[in-house]
Amino acid sequence: METEQHEMYEYARRRIKQKKSLYFHFVLLFLGGIFLFVANKLLNIGEPTNWYIWAITAWLFIFILHFIKVFITDSFMNKNWEREQINRLVSMQETKIEKLKNDVENQVKTQ
Repeated sequence: METEQHEMYEYARRRIKQKKSLYFHFVLLFLGGIFLFVANKLLNIGEPTNWYIWAITAWLFIFILHFIKVFITDSFMNKNWEREQINRLVSMQETKIEKLKNDVENQVKTQ
């Protein structure tokens, strides 16, 4: 397998693993929410208050952050984006080095 094909395979494998983890998180949130509701309402755990709403809301917020990471952040900040950023920074550094070399050479010539 060529290097580029291997990188594409690894990227696809990692994305599938991320999505699988997100789907598992969603199922866990759903079942956990039902359990918290049953624990509060039917089993009378912490009965005077509806604490389960706060717990589910906090868990939902964490799930939304997980969703944003998988489908928004990682979808455009992938290997290609990393390569472009590295190449851009390397070219900026090379430009600065060339400028410094030219400045030093000009100073040596003028002296």
